[in-house]
Amino acid sequence: MTERQLSGSVVIATHNPGKLAEMRDLLAPHGIAATSAAELNLPEPEETGTTFAANARIKAMAAAKATGQAAFADDSGLCVDALGGDPGIYSARWAGPDKDFRGAMNQIQTLLVEKGATAPEQRRAHFIAALCLAWPDGHTEEFEGRVDGVIVWPPKGTAGFGYDPLFLPDGHERTFGEMTADEKHGLPPKGMGLSHRARAFVMLAKACLRA
Repeated sequence: MTERQLSGSVVIATHNPGKLAEMRDLLAPHGIAATSAAELNLPEPEETGTTFAANARIKAMAAAKATGQAAFADDSGLCVDALGGDPGIYSARWAGPDKDFRGAMNQIQTLLVEKGATAPEQRRAHFIAALCLAWPDGHTEEFEGRVDGVIVWPPKGTAGFGYDPLFLPDGHERTFGEMTADEKHGLPPKGMGLSHRARAFVMLAKACLRA
């Protein structure tokens, strides 16, 4: 089946300013204008899915139906091997209504220590990002990216958002929280498309965006 092309403008179905900034950075080179669900005062739909892809689809479809425009949603999170994949799809919820990610990072560290997971090989983790493009007629295009690494302690860096200071990607000496935006999610020539969101976006761009 031929992928559907996106052009002109899109609604980014997020109320997270960090995700919004990253998505706008990724879309800008393609000439796509973006308005967020928060800017349009759209309510946040209940994320009842059991996978990242399902929750991304719920958010994208809700925004597309509410606005009559194409909508773009991300669902992403940190999966820690020693914790059975937690916090996973509940990554944002672990931070609570006040978005206390420092508290959530403390919780991860406490649980790892309780399990005796102190060596790097015991602290393996990965970020997943599921992206969904949805149109008001119900058509969707879906993509998923992943980046592997380890959990470090203490958290390092003040850049990025969420669990970024806790995550050291494989092959690098600095956490996501210590990297610039271009280093973390910039695409060539600015960056190498390192992050999970950038990797998923590369697939989306090849399928649905004209250069």
